[in-house]
Amino acid sequence: MADPPRFATAPDHVRALDFGHVLVLINYRTGRVQCLRPDAAAFWHGAAATGRLETVPTALSTRLLADGLLSPSTTPTPWPAPLRAKAATASWGSTEHDAGAVRPTPSRGTATAAAALATVLALKRLGSSSTALRRITTTLAKAASTCRHPATHDQATAAVRAVRRAGWYSPARTACLEESAATVLLLASRGLSVTWCHGVAPDPVRLHAWVQTDDGNPVAEPPSTLAYTPALTIGGHHQHRL
Repeated sequence: MADPPRFATAPDHVRALDFGHVLVLINYRTGRVQCLRPDAAAFWHGAAATGRLETVPTALSTRLLADGLLSPSTTPTPWPAPLRAKAATASWGSTEHDAGAVRPTPSRGTATAAAALATVLALKRLGSSSTALRRITTTLAKAASTCRHPATHDQATAAVRAVRRAGWYSPARTACLEESAATVLLLASRGLSVTWCHGVAPDPVRLHAWVQTDDGNPVAEPPSTLAYTPALTIGGHHQHRL
């Protein structure tokens, strides 16, 4: 058996968010997520500062390397420390969110929104499921690069609602990832930009995707979205390229 590598680095497509009680690692190439408890998170922090794996338990470093969250390196290659994320007050499961389903009324724009949503669904299916998120984020980055004007809040809201109307009739899964990505593509087809956000919230750890306007305001989102710390943003003035 080969000796484990002595040095490593975190690829650019890996994002780390530290909530204090948990460190969340997201691989935006494969879509895999790993959560580290404080003891394991301390090893990540130490390795990030030095690029060395000598102090990291072999089982942990092997798992991180296997999941693509770290890449072997021939020399010490430190990487950025995790983003300090917004902590959450313990809810003990009592946080409430509005829920329900109301059949939307078709209107102008539903057909073009359906085309944008179909594009996102095709991106998910045309290729390996392990790289679906990568295909989507690459497409969003290309679309964002073609935009010339920021969407107003009203324009962005109308786009989100049009996509949600189209999603009602979709036979495929249509949740936050599909809706937000389709909204970006729909607006980009008109030369309008928004910022696509993918973030994490604690208690419990959960992921969410949404769009926001250039002023940083989430579009057609409940107040609970403010609990999420963006791990990756595409478009607008906050684009983090993969």
